Amino acid sequence: MHWLPDVADASARLLFQRGLALVYLVAFIAARNQFRGLLGSRGLTPMASFVARVPFRRAPSIFHWRSTDRTFLAVAWTGIAVSAGALVGVLDRGPILLTMAAWALLWALYLSIVNVGQRWYAFGWESLLCEAGFLAIFLGPADVEAPAAVLVLLWWLLFRLELGAGLIKLRGDACWRDLTCLEYHHETQPMPNPLSRWFHLLPRPLHRVEVAANHVAQLVAPVLLFAPQPVRSGAAVLMIVTQAYLMLSGNFAWLNLLTIVIGFAALDGHLIEAVTGLSPPTELSASPVWFDIVVGVAVAVVAVLSIGPAKNLLSKHQRMNASYDPLHLVNTYGAFGSITRTRDEIVIEGTDDPDPGPDTVWREYGFKGKPTDPAQRPRQIAPYHLRLDWLLWFVPLSASYAEPWLAPFLRGLLENDPDICSLLGRNPFPDEPPRAVRARRYRYRYATRAERRETGNFWTRTPLGEFVRPVTRASLPEDRR
Repeated sequence: MHWLPDVADASARLLFQRGLALVYLVAFIAARNQFRGLLGSRGLTPMASFVARVPFRRAPSIFHWRSTDRTFLAVAWTGIAVSAGALVGVLDRGPILLTMAAWALLWALYLSIVNVGQRWYAFGWESLLCEAGFLAIFLGPADVEAPAAVLVLLWWLLFRLELGAGLIKLRGDACWRDLTCLEYHHETQPMPNPLSRWFHLLPRPLHRVEVAANHVAQLVAPVLLFAPQPVRSGAAVLMIVTQAYLMLSGNFAWLNLLTIVIGFAALDGHLIEAVTGLSPPTELSASPVWFDIVVGVAVAVVAVLSIGPAKNLLSKHQRMNASYDPLHLVNTYGAFGSITRTRDEIVIEGTDDPDPGPDTVWREYGFKGKPTDPAQRPRQIAPYHLRLDWLLWFVPLSASYAEPWLAPFLRGLLENDPDICSLLGRNPFPDEPPRAVRARRYRYRYATRAERRETGNFWTRTPLGEFVRPVTRASLPEDRR
């Protein structure tokens, strides 16, 4: 049994780097595909307006230098190219300086996007990618001995991630303590996937088993990350299996995938080589002194910045998914401290009737992932992230127009704005824009097995009334983007 990483754990480093490159690739592709409608010059919350009012010291980003759509596109494509190269192993045997520079570039580019991303990038998996990406800078290439201290910092990240998620549950909703949360969560989570309904329809005793197993993975296994091998690998495997289960039952962007990737860093290198066949060069060179010094400085910085997040874990007023520094170097994590018992959805409709009335025919807009059409099977989206669809889940939890992007979104539909309409799954007005749009609120639930056989629908829904009354371009609030 051994506690510190050994030479064989270079395999853990290699698997972690390949997995992180995959997550970066997905993240940059998602950013490139959605930025015009969300953050572009005609987007719902333009980044140029944001950088004009928020100083660099609060949100460090290269977009403070130039905040044009072309700059964003260049950043996204650069991130795609470098992460794709890392994924196929281009960086594995490069010089240390080149490897560090490439990983530093990926971190700086994605941090720049997150720091101007506003509500669209205000999720825990964004900070998690920034923090894991920062540590990757100091891991070195495949033919140099893996820095043990950086691998330990990855264990520390996984510890805070999982334990933070477990503690926020115990301190939050009572259903986590009485083991009933998953009687609701599979149905009410922000974006169900094709199997979520199947998980929801499991017998209640199995839901209790699910919650209990989750508690073990998030409250017990993290502590064992600091035990000697093979106990540490056992704890990591338990967390990896739990995250794979979550990937099967829901769409949580790359949160689960990235957690699995970080878990690779805690696995025994011999186990990785036996299972995957992935291995570094047989002979590893010692790292140069300058590299050891740089790694030591980075470790010291992370250690100091960890004080706040560590205190947060012990606090009765634990914060969830918070960053303690604008570079997102060390963060707090947590998820679903409270569970909604019912699922309300906002359905957006439009009409070409110039004077809407009781007999007006309204047509529904479709989305790429968010439930709207009861007959539409939920789709597998993760690890890709549909930001508009995800934030629409929060809208019925607040008052009308509480989200600052909602009025611009409706205006974009009334204008058939191509950038905003590109975020949709289906535009019922492809040729001419609607004369009016409205938002209605519905209560959704999964169809029972009998209802599914009878109607063919995956959902049943009940109207709850208007959420936003019919509006036209003239009646919407002034566009202040």
